[in-house]
Amino acid sequence: MAQLKSQLILKGILKDYFTGMKSPIAWCTSAGPAEILRALGFDVYFPENHGALLGASRAAEKYIPRAHKEGYDSEICSYLTADIGAWLMKETPLTKIYGLESIPKPDLIVFNTNQCREVAEWFNFFGREYDCPVFGIFPPRHLEEIAKADVDNVVVQLKRLITVGEEIIGKPLDPEKLSETVRLSFEGSQLWKEVLSTATHSPAPLTFFDGCILMAPIVVLRGTQICVDFYRETLAELNDFVAKNEGAVSNEQVRIYWDGMPVWGRLRFLSQLFAENQTSVVASTYCNSWVFDDFDPQKPLESMAFAYTNIFINRGENAKLEMMKNIMETFKVDGAVFHNSKTCFNNANSRFGLPKRVNEATGIDTVSFDGDLVDLRFFSDGQTRTKLETFIEQLKFKK
Repeated sequence: MAQLKSQLILKGILKDYFTGMKSPIAWCTSAGPAEILRALGFDVYFPENHGALLGASRAAEKYIPRAHKEGYDSEICSYLTADIGAWLMKETPLTKIYGLESIPKPDLIVFNTNQCREVAEWFNFFGREYDCPVFGIFPPRHLEEIAKADVDNVVVQLKRLITVGEEIIGKPLDPEKLSETVRLSFEGSQLWKEVLSTATHSPAPLTFFDGCILMAPIVVLRGTQICVDFYRETLAELNDFVAKNEGAVSNEQVRIYWDGMPVWGRLRFLSQLFAENQTSVVASTYCNSWVFDDFDPQKPLESMAFAYTNIFINRGENAKLEMMKNIMETFKVDGAVFHNSKTCFNNANSRFGLPKRVNEATGIDTVSFDGDLVDLRFFSDGQTRTKLETFIEQLKFKK
């Protein structure tokens, strides 16, 4: 299947986003309270998106050793080490792509540790570099169930963030603006969910690798009409492929669930590997991490507190298993691939017996391979190809 028109449109949207960014600017984690920052009047920048860009452009290996010299260990998040290394070397791929001299200067830096503790160290580094206020949201972690007390805890922290933001902006938060931003986030999130759900059809009109590209607006433009309009158009395009029974992979024979982070620097290699073996990677917990069913414009703070605490990476192993079982059943997968991302401990789910539990609970076969989100020194093309192609052949034989 040819490249989606939506992917071409996305290039223009991202160019406008990066080149149009102006002060006041807030930095934010990807699964953090961007709605509050937008409603206050900040343009919002996401360092994780920059980390992924460093990986996709295969520049990370140049910068990671520089961060090691600064005292950042080789086993911590390679988004962090690549991003800090690039900063210390005064370089960014945004220069080549969009002509920007540097990453945008923050007026406020905000993080949420629902993803991992590394974001606190990462964002505080830049707080020191820019002499900029840093505010952290620290939700309860690894929850099997989310209690009202857990939500109340986060709501209190969000209210403190609002106070800090109001002091920087110089005016109070407009409650109606916050509700409208949450409404747009909810609408964009639901459209993103529908986009991903088109892959329940066989053949699937998009794969995980397409999703890794198309997910950009739900991360960096969540809470905007631009995001909503983009996914409405993308959904229409994908539904047209479904109606024509056109798949992203020719002669789809095997359907795979992907667990863990993408290997940003080898997306094309992996996409082609699966396609050559008539295999569609149709579902993932990663892309679903920006599906927020719980946003409610009538209860913006409470619903944000719950939604951002409820994300997959922040849940206990039993809750994760149930989420994975639901996705695997919905997308009718034949097998599951676990990416053991070496520097992303929090989003590598093959280390505590979860693949075996998945197999026992569903009968679905699993395989794990070593790699990393952006540090390609942990990834082997040859070993990965051998392991994945052997796994796919076993699935075909089993069918």
